[in-house]
Amino acid sequence: MEQTLLDQLDDLMKHAGYDNRSEYIRDLVREHLVSREWAGNEIQIGTIFLLYDHHARGLSARLTHEQHHFQGHVLATTHIHLDERLCAEMIMVRGRGHDIQFFTERLHREKGVLLARLTAGSTGKKLL
Repeated sequence: MEQTLLDQLDDLMKHAGYDNRSEYIRDLVREHLVSREWAGNEIQIGTIFLLYDHHARGLSARLTHEQHHFQGHVLATTHIHLDERLCAEMIMVRGRGHDIQFFTERLHREKGVLLARLTAGSTGKKLL
């Protein structure tokens, strides 16, 4: 590897808080493997973060309906009241990557949902 590229790698590693280049590279490779898994048609695990206005008419019922419609894929939900108007919800899901992404987009389109973000996880089978 060219010295300039190696120096940049070391800067990235230190900025990320790693003391060891191999540990940093190992984690970069795992991140890349998870990205490849999501591009395929394999079963994945992820978490959908929603931020929404619970005063939006019928939104809570629609979100619950959507989760029931994604039956068998929703593993758990956590609901947080942020203030008198805003709620956050984390929905842990399992399924094919493209189905989870479609589900996230579907939730995001609901009127009153201010933010919907998917964190792509992994079943870990290919990371060991």
